[in-house]
Amino acid sequence: MLAIVELFHPHQHDLLHVELRRWLAVHYAQIVLFPLVALAVCSLVAGRSGVAATLCRVAMFVFAVSYIAFDTAAGVVSGVLVQAAHASADLDSWRPAIQAIWDHPIVGGSSDGTPALAVIGTTAWLVGTLAAAAACRAAGRSWFAIALLVVSAFGLFVFRTHAWPGGPVTFGALALAAAVM
Repeated sequence: MLAIVELFHPHQHDLLHVELRRWLAVHYAQIVLFPLVALAVCSLVAGRSGVAATLCRVAMFVFAVSYIAFDTAAGVVSGVLVQAAHASADLDSWRPAIQAIWDHPIVGGSSDGTPALAVIGTTAWLVGTLAAAAACRAAGRSWFAIALLVVSAFGLFVFRTHAWPGGPVTFGALALAAAVM
């Protein structure tokens, strides 16, 4: 489901001119779907013990917490401010407040750099999904499923976004991996 939602994630060029209904719908959905996708990865190692399975569970917890916080601020809060700006008489007077959230080094969507929560979440996804791949391989799962998990692990890292193409590749590869296991 998250891979499909990410297909509709708007790319922002100017937040004051983003397709607001779609922007907010995607970001509200992600609040629920990010922890569910972390649970989906954990379900791949259900009943497994050992370092890889434990590392997977811990990393997925970190991913869920950091990505919900990141996306709530960068996505939902920015969107709500844009919505208020459109309801006001002076759209441009809202730009500094919106940019302050967007450019924030911890929670922002970031024009210039990558916000800390996105880095933490992306790193946790990478580590957790690679750990799931290792635990699944030790359990004798197919090389094809393991390859899909590796693709999923690197999707956010390589594309540096959960919008197209990073999100659909990351979460689509996970869905395929789970389906073929």
